Amino acid sequence: MKSRGIPTEGPIKIFSGNAHPGLAREICDYLKLPLGAINLTRFSDGECYCQILDNVRGTDVFVIQPISPPVNENLMELLIMMDALKRSSAQRVTAVLPYYGYARQDRKDKPRVPISAKLVADLISTAGADRVLAMDLHAPAIQGFFNIPVDHLFAAPVLIENVARLKIPRLVIVSPDAGGVERARAYAKRLKTSLAIIDKRRTEKNVAEVLHVIGEVQGMNALIVDDIVDTAGTLIGTVKALKQDGVGKIYACFTHAVLSGPAVERLRAAGLERVLVTNTIPVEPRKQSEGRLKVLSIAGLLGEAIQRIHTNSSVSSLFV
Repeated sequence: MKSRGIPTEGPIKIFSGNAHPGLAREICDYLKLPLGAINLTRFSDGECYCQILDNVRGTDVFVIQPISPPVNENLMELLIMMDALKRSSAQRVTAVLPYYGYARQDRKDKPRVPISAKLVADLISTAGADRVLAMDLHAPAIQGFFNIPVDHLFAAPVLIENVARLKIPRLVIVSPDAGGVERARAYAKRLKTSLAIIDKRRTEKNVAEVLHVIGEVQGMNALIVDDIVDTAGTLIGTVKALKQDGVGKIYACFTHAVLSGPAVERLRAAGLERVLVTNTIPVEPRKQSEGRLKVLSIAGLLGEAIQRIHTNSSVSSLFV
């Protein structure tokens, strides 16, 4: 999609923290806007220092900051930036969160545990956000944790377009767990393919035991679809189960490439034909090459959403 640029009658500023300045610059290029000037450094004891160098009085401000590793530092930067902007009389502050950290702690699944996703939502609202723009939340219900408007975008249009270009014959879309069935079904519908589900039991965090495959996959080529690839443990178990059931070539696509711990080594050893991810989180060149990743940009999608939010236009057509 090609931007026509932001109308000049309304003041708008785009700012970025240290989490992903490359994505912020891509979004600014799409919108034909300069990136806002900010001094974001650390005191000697590690505390975050922030000063907004541009005049933002009466301005519609968008702060681009994925809550990605190092999660706690990037979250604190986001909160301090928004506080500084509100105290500088910005008219509206929108937190643009390509990746929402702590999203996997969205409910009490055992006694005496926090609902960290709700806590982070409260922190963002308290720091001064008037609105949130998020991408592929791990649990869509997280939108309800906010008492401010949330625009929830999906990376599916970007990923599906690139999968379609591969022209994979006898393709079956695979959800690695029951929680991702809705996402996988949307891919299968758009690509006009069949659907399979992995029945798995998670024994502890970052450890998953794959039981069996639900659906016809023998002799097919599989595309594993999920929102996050973290340690790649679930992916490895899914690949193993699919190969045991007679699947041919296996591909994978993910929105958020967290890639912690042994993830890159596991991806390299998995024997996947292609792994597609987006740049919601910065991916080091080494991880891209060793993990055989193709990184796709979602800057145009986020840029279009920012443009429509600023001009009070409909964003719903991007919710596909």
